[in-house]
Amino acid sequence: MVEVLRVAGLCKNFGVIRVADDLDFELALGECLGVIGPNGAGKSSVLNLIVGLIKPDAGSITLDGIDITELLPHRRVRLGIGRAFQIPQPFPHLSVYENLLVAATYGGGLHGAAAADWAMDVLCRTSLAGKADRIAGALPLIDRKRLEFAKALASKPRLILLDEIAAGLTEPEVERLIEVIAGVKADHAMIWIEHIPHALRAVADRILVLNFGRKVLDGPPGEVMESRTVKEIYMGLTADDVA
Repeated sequence: MVEVLRVAGLCKNFGVIRVADDLDFELALGECLGVIGPNGAGKSSVLNLIVGLIKPDAGSITLDGIDITELLPHRRVRLGIGRAFQIPQPFPHLSVYENLLVAATYGGGLHGAAAADWAMDVLCRTSLAGKADRIAGALPLIDRKRLEFAKALASKPRLILLDEIAAGLTEPEVERLIEVIAGVKADHAMIWIEHIPHALRAVADRILVLNFGRKVLDGPPGEVMESRTVKEIYMGLTADDVA
């Protein structure tokens, strides 16, 4: 398997709060790593470390063999990192197509016909082709979520980071979003933070459990979700509850 991301010995403290505690993991092309943990476990902070919004106190981050630990966020985007947020952040007064054209140009480094063609390709891949001319700010939530993912995809990433992108959707809408994400998984490495277990089971190859910034489990979804550790620290149960 082709390694895309390697995180080694990553540490970050905010005063007495530790959001990354000697964190190590790798991620290959075509692989999705689900990340779970209680509130405050450090999940979103780890994504912020990977994209460069915060700097680690120690450790390294390598993308396709290139050490990106000290690079600025825009340099990391150009090297192949895309991110989709829990709360969609489109350019609200632009059309869906124009949003993707911006991402393809400024994130993906494409221009002219190449950017236009790629934006149209992404529209089709994310089931948004029929809404290309709709104003982004007027879309219903499910389509804004798909657009958020499409924007990340349009930047031509090798690594896609998803931060609770399914939050707030109905069950049928979650299923539609899963289909879109699964449809492009083979060509990317993905990290998906999510609180909807069946969404992660449907897409993730492994699930990493964080607690106070430390990796406590990393394994197959079924095995991790049924583990005593998850029931104790993620679901808030005591040892007696899971005995």
